[in-house]
Amino acid sequence: MRRTEKAGSSTLARSAQARYLQVADDLMSQMVSGTLKVGDALPSTSALTRQYQASATVVRSAIRELSSAGLVEGQPGKAVYVIALPHEPATRDGREYPEIRTALTKLTRVVEDLAERVARLEAKDKA
Repeated sequence: MRRTEKAGSSTLARSAQARYLQVADDLMSQMVSGTLKVGDALPSTSALTRQYQASATVVRSAIRELSSAGLVEGQPGKAVYVIALPHEPATRDGREYPEIRTALTKLTRVVEDLAERVARLEAKDKA
């Protein structure tokens, strides 16, 4: 049983989720501002853990989110490099909405996956 279930609340699970998204969003903001450029290595997991005062799991989840968005690339135990810059942050009334950007990134992945599946099915039907 998860720790949050014992407490009878999902607050801790939401906090952990929000934390990795906060770290990912901050790293994306650094990319947009030019602090992190294409070709730059991200700080190590341990350095990011100290910088954000977060667990290694949170930092790895943030990096996985950036990787899923096609912004960074790396291998376990190796450096992680910025390979692309994010689009401008989703804003409204001058405020950023990172959850919109994250949702769009996930939807994009789903659509791309579905397009690949359709292409494979169509190729299979032609054969």
